[in-house]
Amino acid sequence: MITKRVDAITKILPSHKGTIIPAPRSVKLDLTARCDLKCFFCASSQKLRKKGDMDFAFVERVLREMRPLGVREIGMFFLGESLLYPRLADAIRLAKEIGYEYVFLTTNGRALSQEKAHDIMAAGLDSLKFSFNAADRVSYQEATSVDAFDTVVANIKNARIVRDHILASTGHKCGLYASSIWYDDTQEAKMEDALGSIRSSLDEHYWLPLYNQAGYTTGAKGTRATAPGNPGRMGALRASLPCWVLFMEGHITWDGMLTGCCFSHESAWDFGDLNKMSFMEAWNSDAAQLLRKHNLNKDVRGTACERCIY
Repeated sequence: MITKRVDAITKILPSHKGTIIPAPRSVKLDLTARCDLKCFFCASSQKLRKKGDMDFAFVERVLREMRPLGVREIGMFFLGESLLYPRLADAIRLAKEIGYEYVFLTTNGRALSQEKAHDIMAAGLDSLKFSFNAADRVSYQEATSVDAFDTVVANIKNARIVRDHILASTGHKCGLYASSIWYDDTQEAKMEDALGSIRSSLDEHYWLPLYNQAGYTTGAKGTRATAPGNPGRMGALRASLPCWVLFMEGHITWDGMLTGCCFSHESAWDFGDLNKMSFMEAWNSDAAQLLRKHNLNKDVRGTACERCIY
């Protein structure tokens, strides 16, 4: 189940609890930084970084480079909405051909037509998770600035039909999941009916705390206090320091920067430029080692992590 994978990646292994460490098991690629929503809980719409699509030649190069280093899992998303990337199915297929054990995708689901769902699952996608964060059409539009609640619900249900068809015809099963953000103490009750309408289409659903996205979304729309750092999921929250992201998962921006933060909406957390250096050179660069040292000491004052934690 997906929660077991989430809990595994958010736990820092002894082998990775240092400043110079082995390659992470999991890496996420920002195939595109573009997004079709403007969610209040996400800083992407603030356009702190330039937006663009990852060059496919770069996708292939880094995928082939990382696999022999020990990277086993590839997320085909990061800051943007990867359903907008023209060659998403090609990227998934390539990752599976190279030998990655687990290829996963999180999406807002708005652009997931049945044809696109078939293409990415048939390409070998192992996990498709929907970010599902509203109780109804009105609250969805308030949260995202887009009227697409009914479309997303329909797309989730259709994804299950497509998944089961592929499973029956080829034996390949793509896990279908959803996560929801716990805006406040009333959100679970508000979303009970909405979640009830899609649960039969999912293999699992879980809740996430409201992250502050490196401080950029703190207090947005009058929500309760945001969680410092990235403590994982509700029910299995991790300590904010040291932040597991610096040690357990790589994140590559659309233009080739290896960055140390899952909310890296600007360059303060960049480890190195993979257009100019190898993955391991960037993964254990001076910038990476410095942030890890401060996190291990549980004192990130004066670093890029300060505003996220405090």
